[in-house]
Amino acid sequence: MSTSYKETIDFLYSQLPTFHREGPGAYKPGLDTARALDSLFGNPSRKFASIHIAGTNGKGSTAHSLAAILRKAGYRTGLYTSPHIVDFRERIRIDGAMIPETEVVDFVNRYMSLDTGLHPSFFELTTIMAFDYFARSGVDVAVIETGLGGRLDTTNIITPLLSIITNISPDHTSLLGDTPAAIAAEKAGIIKPGIPVVIGRADDESVRKVFTDTAARQNAPIRFAPAIEATPMTDGIEYHDTPYGSFKGELAGVYQIENTSTILTAVSELDKRLDIPAEAVRSGLADVSGLTGLRGRWTHLSDSPLTIYDTGHNPGGWQRITEQLASLAPRHIHLVVGFVADKDVTTILHMIAALSHADGITLSLYLTAPSTPRRLEAAELMKLAEAEGLTATAYADVKSARDAAVRTASADDMIFIGGSNFLIADLLADI
Repeated sequence: MSTSYKETIDFLYSQLPTFHREGPGAYKPGLDTARALDSLFGNPSRKFASIHIAGTNGKGSTAHSLAAILRKAGYRTGLYTSPHIVDFRERIRIDGAMIPETEVVDFVNRYMSLDTGLHPSFFELTTIMAFDYFARSGVDVAVIETGLGGRLDTTNIITPLLSIITNISPDHTSLLGDTPAAIAAEKAGIIKPGIPVVIGRADDESVRKVFTDTAARQNAPIRFAPAIEATPMTDGIEYHDTPYGSFKGELAGVYQIENTSTILTAVSELDKRLDIPAEAVRSGLADVSGLTGLRGRWTHLSDSPLTIYDTGHNPGGWQRITEQLASLAPRHIHLVVGFVADKDVTTILHMIAALSHADGITLSLYLTAPSTPRRLEAAELMKLAEAEGLTATAYADVKSARDAAVRTASADDMIFIGGSNFLIADLLADI
């Protein structure tokens, strides 16, 4: 039995396969273990209303934003997301507050006292931990983000009020498929009989067909989020003439416009079952970070030079990041990056190389590695960068890389730090 929070966390990480640290080798598809665990704990997944969110990018921002709106609407709101940045408890929140350490210890002790015969992964056990905590705490509604994929993701044991799929782009292709349609088919696995589904970005016709065909088979009403009018600003985004009025959203980054379209479409669907005033939408989106604890989405760290960090970690995320950075021209950008080894780093570096040739952009590149066993070593990253024609300098850790960027940058330059959740965790641990 665990007697302290540290011992409990050590158990979760050391005794259970965890994708967070080990990567694809820890992935355990299938719902049998999750359903068995759920049953052993009294089927908590059935004891609260829920919203289920899948997608390659944007699902974390979408989940936090919806949780903020629901909280402002007066609902006791659970939020389950992954991965965390610094503290495991970031994954499980009620009304923005992280699950108490005592609750984590208590759940693991209850699990260890059971003779289950099961061998759950980290994500399977912690998902049921979240569901158990939400059920015992009497949440009105919980926003649940998938971990990986959808069809075989542990979270797919819920029957939600609404399913949401934010977008599709290549990521985890060895596990989910190597074409947009194949990836979409895995994400579409969260579409359930009679449950409405909202789709965010789906430009690829093969992807749209997967979603419309799946929804038709499941007799699930389907809505595609429309384009909306918005003006990016340095400290947020102004949204114009939406069904909820004009307002300023806190989350910056041009990619948030797409997410907000998905969110507003989801709210209009949820409004058929829940009472969500327009003011709750506006005030929720104005303070997502404060209401939910969200970090790492085009987050402002300092001025002079302007310093931004972002947890974008795959090609889809970096497409949006490089577009945003290019929009800041003319500018000298100091890019501090580090990645895990199981991502498509070559494609990301190709995007960075294209950014270095954009009109009005001068680029300095500082390469490092996050402190995780999954890391891509800076020396190997340097070889990949050189193959893309990039000139860079390697550093032992993110602190050294950031310090070098700060020493070199002028007041009018920009420093961007990103590439991995683990890199941002290292950054935040040092500031």
